[in-house]
Amino acid sequence: ETKTRYCQALMRAGNGEKVLITKENISCPASAAAFGLKPLPEMLQNGQMLLNMGLFQSLEAGRKAMEGMTRLEQGKYQAVLLSPLSNIEIDPDVVVIESKPEHLMWTALAYISKTGERLTFSSAIFQATCVDSTVIPFVKNNINSTLGCYGCREATNIEDSECLIGVAYCKLDELV
Repeated sequence: ETKTRYCQALMRAGNGEKVLITKENISCPASAAAFGLKPLPEMLQNGQMLLNMGLFQSLEAGRKAMEGMTRLEQGKYQAVLLSPLSNIEIDPDVVVIESKPEHLMWTALAYISKTGERLTFSSAIFQATCVDSTVIPFVKNNINSTLGCYGCREATNIEDSECLIGVAYCKLDELV
C-alpha cells in the first residue's frame, strides 16, 4: 500500500521483500507508463521534464528519448509483482540482477556461450530499472543490460560501482 517507485520496489525485493505495484501505489509516472498502469504525462511525453531536469540538451532530444521507450500496452496488466527469486510462488517473467560490471559481463557471456551471437543492449540512460532491465527483456524475451539512470541512482541504494541486467526467465536455465 505504500507509494513507491519501481526502482525502489526492485531494491526492496533484492533485500528480501515481496512488493506488489499497482496503479494506486506506483509513484513514478514514467515507470507507471512503462508497465501500462497509467498514461504517460504530457510533460514526460513531450520531453519537457527531461529538459527541465537537465538530462537532455533540447526538448527534441527529450521527446525522442521518450518516444524510443519500450512500454507495455495500457491496461493490459494490473500489477507488477516483485520478489526475491528464492521464494517467489510463481514463475517470474524477468529476473533482474544488480551487480558489478564484471559479474554482469560473465552473466552476459554465459547467455551467449552456446551461440556466440553478439549482444545488443538498449538504453536511453533513463528508466533503467523499469524499461531497460525489466520491460525490454519481457517484451523481447531476451537479455538487456543498463548502466542505471538518474532516477534509480538518486532514489535507491544501487552502488556507483553497480549496473543491472535483466533476463527473460524462460532463458534462465540456459544461462545457468
